[in-house]
Amino acid sequence: MVQVGEMFSYISKTYDLLNHVLSFNIDKSWRKTAISYINGPSVLDVATGTADIALAINKSDFLKKVIGVDISLGMLKIAKEKTKGKGIMLTCADALNLPFRDNSFDNVIISFGIRNIKNKIQALYEFKRILKPSGRLLVLEFSKPKNQFINAAYILYKDYCLPNIAGFVSNNKEAYKYLAKTIRYFPDPEFLSNAMLQVGFEKVNFNFLSFGIACLHVAYKEG
Repeated sequence: MVQVGEMFSYISKTYDLLNHVLSFNIDKSWRKTAISYINGPSVLDVATGTADIALAINKSDFLKKVIGVDISLGMLKIAKEKTKGKGIMLTCADALNLPFRDNSFDNVIISFGIRNIKNKIQALYEFKRILKPSGRLLVLEFSKPKNQFINAAYILYKDYCLPNIAGFVSNNKEAYKYLAKTIRYFPDPEFLSNAMLQVGFEKVNFNFLSFGIACLHVAYKEG
């Protein structure tokens, strides 16, 4: 996980620009959809990166208590600049060992970060631990389009075009090759849903976004 943190720190300065450009700004609508499911006054944003989700939550309701955690100090440095004066708390922490008490949050959200966690089951247990009874887990992640033609075009773009464009802008082509690889080998939504059920989440569901390029999982801790 340390190496992943260092990689994200290296590309942190161009991360926001590339996210929006490479997704044709669709990532903003994905995040908007995800935060529409948030209910309750407290939110933990895991793998917050440069705090795009945390800021979107704050903008939708500035009274919510939002805490963002990430393992990348470079990302958090930019996040702190972006969130200055917003009342959003940020801290450096590993998703597998979160520095919070049991039953602390009404919501836990992780967007485009769970695929970079090696032990996903352990992470899900940790999310469940810090959620309050009946709290919500929201997992926004890339997926694989079911339509074979859309999927073929997506693979071509993700595996070949994206690393070259990103490498030119960020001067780190290998980082985006790695990210494309994590998308390719990330388990399908059914697998992740079953993992959530395995660790004890209830009412597990998922919705495809943008023809299946992304997927939003919603699950609840038992009440």
